[in-house]
Amino acid sequence: MKRVLSAIETMAALSLLLIAVLTAGNVLLRYAFSVQIPDWFDGSRMLQGIALFWGIALATYYGTHICVDLLWESLKPAGQRRVDMIATAVTAAFLLPMAWMVWVKVGGTGSQGTMDLRLPLQWFYGAGALGACVAALLALVRLVHLWQGRAASADDADDELNGAAHGS
Repeated sequence: MKRVLSAIETMAALSLLLIAVLTAGNVLLRYAFSVQIPDWFDGSRMLQGIALFWGIALATYYGTHICVDLLWESLKPAGQRRVDMIATAVTAAFLLPMAWMVWVKVGGTGSQGTMDLRLPLQWFYGAGALGACVAALLALVRLVHLWQGRAASADDADDELNGAAHGS
């Protein structure tokens, strides 16, 4: 499972890296040589969508969404587990139809492409849709793990690095 989580994190991280390189490269070229990278804006938007969907998958599995834990903190471990299960079930209930609708969007793009290079939008939407499916699947996996009393945490003690989200 650690390898799968590592691959998911790598996908999200590479998308963010490409956004940074694309944006910084475009700014440098624009100011130094008065030229722009073709499709830098469309590409960065599409890569951001990919990074978000794959990042949601990790946040869902580890339960590290931004949240207010006033109720959760006041409960005993059994109550905390129940709240986590309810929250994960609600998350899965939203992620499953969202993943389906992203695939509907992929199917509806037809021959649409980016503005300059005419790169097919299906490539980008497909990568995002796959991330949405992974997010929905990991929500279900987390729900099963919570039911079994062995939910993952972003700071598991068996990681090689203290506080690391996964092992390598």
